[in-house]
Amino acid sequence: MDPVAAARAVVEERHPAARAAFLGGSVITERRTMTSDLDIVVLLHGAPAPYRESIQHGDWPAELFVHTEETWHTFVEREIRKRRSPLLWMCADGLLLLDRDGAGERLAAEARKRAAAGPPTATVEELEDYRYAITDLLDDLAGSPDPGERLFIATELARRTGELALAHAGAWRGGGKWLARRLAITAPGLDARIHDAVREALDGRCEALVDVVDEVLAQVGGRLWAGYRRSGTA
Repeated sequence: MDPVAAARAVVEERHPAARAAFLGGSVITERRTMTSDLDIVVLLHGAPAPYRESIQHGDWPAELFVHTEETWHTFVEREIRKRRSPLLWMCADGLLLLDRDGAGERLAAEARKRAAAGPPTATVEELEDYRYAITDLLDDLAGSPDPGERLFIATELARRTGELALAHAGAWRGGGKWLARRLAITAPGLDARIHDAVREALDGRCEALVDVVDEVLAQVGGRLWAGYRRSGTA
């Protein structure tokens, strides 16, 4: 069964009275792989929404993101504040599987508009937090002779440096493979440089990783250690 037919079958089986449903993610793109799952957003009138559930439908793993129109907006607003909204993008780029009362097309139009508008601008404090954390990791990398430690330090440096580059560029964040994809669009070539530099660092040659990280840091003021301060909350 193809992914669209499988997704429609999941919705009909689990939520036959759904107002609308979307199929999103890699499965409807040329990036589809043997392990791609069905990311399905379902819009209901009320309970049992909201909830998220992973299921198996025949040969297809599927993730259901079930909402009412009201909870969809609540969750999207929360995610947008973090500059990363999988729910928004599943509806902006996804395939509208069904739309019984127009709510699906309404949410799709809003999702496309908000996705195109981009995320909120990163605050000075957020950028400083990245600079401080990355500076700390660079110090750890320089001081660690242990290959096991370098593995986790280098991969954490790659993640945080990629996120900082996206934040500085005013681009949406992503996690896992989506971080690599967002970075490839926003800063072409940077993802490959980080990848190659991490491989060298795992072999004990850290110069390239330090160089590329420092280049990204330089765009937002460079390394930060002395003078960094955050107030705690009671």
